[in-house]
Amino acid sequence: MGEVLQIREFDAVTCADDNKTKYGYRLYKKHFGELMRFVKEYTSDDNNADALDFMKLSFKRNVGDIISFNNYVGMIQLPDGFQIEILPKIDFGENDDDFSKTKRIFLKMLRTMKDFEGKVFSESNLNVDRMNLYEIFINMYLGEVRQLVKKGIKSDYVSQEDNLNYFKGKLLVNSHIRVNTVHKERFFVAYDEFHPNRPENRLVKSTLLKLQKLTQSSENAKEIYRLLSFFEMVKPSTNHEKDFSKVVIDRNTKDYGMLMQWSKVFLLNKSFTTFSGSNDSKAILFPMESVYECYVARMLKKVMIPQGWDVSTQDKGYYLFEQPRKQFALRPDIVLYRGNRCVVLDTKWKALVDNPSANYGISQGDMYQMYAYSKKYSTSEIYLLYPMNKDFRGHNDIWFGSDLDGIMPTNVNLFFIDLADKKSIEELGSVISSMDLMAVDY
Repeated sequence: MGEVLQIREFDAVTCADDNKTKYGYRLYKKHFGELMRFVKEYTSDDNNADALDFMKLSFKRNVGDIISFNNYVGMIQLPDGFQIEILPKIDFGENDDDFSKTKRIFLKMLRTMKDFEGKVFSESNLNVDRMNLYEIFINMYLGEVRQLVKKGIKSDYVSQEDNLNYFKGKLLVNSHIRVNTVHKERFFVAYDEFHPNRPENRLVKSTLLKLQKLTQSSENAKEIYRLLSFFEMVKPSTNHEKDFSKVVIDRNTKDYGMLMQWSKVFLLNKSFTTFSGSNDSKAILFPMESVYECYVARMLKKVMIPQGWDVSTQDKGYYLFEQPRKQFALRPDIVLYRGNRCVVLDTKWKALVDNPSANYGISQGDMYQMYAYSKKYSTSEIYLLYPMNKDFRGHNDIWFGSDLDGIMPTNVNLFFIDLADKKSIEELGSVISSMDLMAVDY
């Protein structure tokens, strides 16, 4: 693997040329051309998803072509190993250029996603400052394999055919006659043997062997060598697609669930998004909207459940219309219930601006959505949760009210989550709980 360019969401990347005005991060012509080709070739299996949703192409006079990255974070590796790390835009107040701190927070947020529920990596066992994202992802995979080995690699009855000195299983008559005409003491048989050489283990071994060639981290290389010793009786997969098609994740194979997702990433160039790239370039990208939503929901559960709140995520209780049938399902990110109180919260990964005349940059569609939540859930307590930025540090509370003289008003409150401060979610919990004294039975 080659050198690494670290950028943040919404940063611009241009082609390095001394005849052009310096603008954004600059790549040599070769790498910029490969990145441009990657953007154009990056396709999706989902008709509703497109690479241009998060990789924006534009042109600026005296600058030339510009590529910027929106809403997705992770890494892109170009054919010669050059890597582009895309980190989330996180506000730290005065020191806003700390890539190491950003990376640590990003990894902490990833741990809350469904794909990483095993929490197999932590800041303590990762040299974040020295490892690029690809090496960190490799380390995460090795952590999952380590957990699997600790619990025990699954074995299964595997069909075998062999010419043995003793009879076992079922005699294959045609093969026996063909090869044993002059070997009366042998038996060509088919039998089942309890063996670890099953598709899941073959794929894991193939992934480890591939990562052994790719890693430049001595720590990762040492761990791969150690883990391979547990797969000595397993043959590497010779047909990845075929073996993946045989994998069924159920109660007995749940320990392989995340491993199979990661093996697809490394063996088939599949990403955790709905996108897939060319064979020459690799991408491991995560939708930041989902990462942020999962992080806030998981942290809020830790704060609110001990206080007696029921916490529902992606609640499916209501539809916008019931006639002639239920249509347009409402899916608020988080709904809190305690006693007669219901609080609806929705996360929005967007940087607002301190400009009341522009509605702070809040989408009109988001406000319509919040109003629908209020009416369908019969609650006046609605919260929009945005990431903190420098414009809103120490800002007065912002809220919007409607139907204030009616039976059930709608109040939409803005709250800014400071991702650099672990107490921020606790403060949100305190704000919500403190409203108990003001709560009214509607």
